[in-house]
Amino acid sequence: MAKSAMKRKPRKASKTRQASGEELLHYYREMLMIRRFEEKAGQLYGMGLIGGFCHLYIGQEAVVVGMQAAITPDDAVITSYRDHGHMLVCGMDPRGVMAELTGRSGGYSRGKGGSMHMFSKEKNFFGGHGIVAAQVPLGTGVAFAHWYNEDNHVCLTYLGDGAINQGQVYEAMNIAALWKLPVVYVIENNKYAMGTSLERASAGTELYRRGQAYGIPGVQVDGMDVVAIHDAGKKAVAYCRAGKGPYVLEMMTYRYRGHSMSDPAKYRKREEVQKMRSERDPIDNVRALLLDGGHADESALKEIDREIKDIVSDAAEFAQTSPEPGPAELWTDILVEA
Repeated sequence: MAKSAMKRKPRKASKTRQASGEELLHYYREMLMIRRFEEKAGQLYGMGLIGGFCHLYIGQEAVVVGMQAAITPDDAVITSYRDHGHMLVCGMDPRGVMAELTGRSGGYSRGKGGSMHMFSKEKNFFGGHGIVAAQVPLGTGVAFAHWYNEDNHVCLTYLGDGAINQGQVYEAMNIAALWKLPVVYVIENNKYAMGTSLERASAGTELYRRGQAYGIPGVQVDGMDVVAIHDAGKKAVAYCRAGKGPYVLEMMTYRYRGHSMSDPAKYRKREEVQKMRSERDPIDNVRALLLDGGHADESALKEIDREIKDIVSDAAEFAQTSPEPGPAELWTDILVEA
């Protein structure tokens, strides 16, 4: 066989459809909320008000916003440590999220979990997990619960391009395919994992193919295009709801900041980041669609920005004035009585 014939082009989602003005405004507001929240979190970290690790989602907002629009509030979401954006689009209160970041009792985990360990049973958000790829078997377990209870819900399980090389990912995929569990594995491929480029870490760089050994279909999606993400997500979720088993989505996205707040990101050129921000920013792209399509004008978009900044400022104020957890909290949430 000729060498050229052996090469396969990545299977990508279909060309982006034209979204309605209402849909675009929803995406714009949700993505801008994440962006402003994360910018404020970065400021608080710099002020010493957030301890431990803090991984910002700036640049990747389209992935979680598009995927959340493809599911229902009864579906489950689980992710890794870069989790603030996922919490916000699940409907978790910005006050509670920011308070948890600052280790205050008004936080979702009463100030004991911090950035990487927040949960909301009410919103079907199951974390926030600090161990690389640990959320993948857990998310598969959540999907098993949906399958067992026959409730027709799915679990979105997010992981990164660094986590994809962990062995537990493939153990989870195997059992998910064997039992046809309703789980969508969303690979947020931001190209650098903790600081090593995908090409240097993975022998196979087409990550959407990683489920093929188990018969799991996959597709590569433009992770900076929220409409394309939503449409690919709807297809994947429908596949799971139909009882056909798991699905893999590889989102080609990009983080603007370092892996965490302590990462200077010297492994990539500043010009590369600036090029992505100026040409591919997901929020700017939706903003252009809104303006060019006559769905909103500059004044309306500025008003949305003001409203969101007020919400984020209120969350930061709440976090800083909320009390720290008392010593008695050392003995709570340790055991569950079954």
